[in-house]
Amino acid sequence: MRELFWLSEGQFLRIKPHLPWPHGKKRVDDRRVISGIIYVIKNGLMWKDAPIEYGPPKTLYNRFVRWSRRGIFKKIFDALAAEAGETDTLMIDATHLKAHRTAASLAQKGALHARSGGPKAA
Repeated sequence: MRELFWLSEGQFLRIKPHLPWPHGKKRVDDRRVISGIIYVIKNGLMWKDAPIEYGPPKTLYNRFVRWSRRGIFKKIFDALAAEAGETDTLMIDATHLKAHRTAASLAQKGALHARSGGPKAA
């Protein structure tokens, strides 16, 4: 069984002041949608693979794109980082890239050397 991620009430209350005011129609539950966005990004999923408990994947995607373009998430991150103050901790990005299984054979075929622009090995 999968473990779904849900923002706690306290966590949501900390970011709520930084969310944009709704215009026109009432938005669907912000806490549910933001939890879904975090779940998708945290697990490296495609939007269409988001669990149904977070609502329609299109809603998650549209909200993420719209708010990213408007800088809403940056504003939230900046505000939360400012609350933390100075720390002695340094974070290192542990991002990794997935390569197609045929990528491992490129070095053997000489494809990497041909593209580098450098001299070819004799």
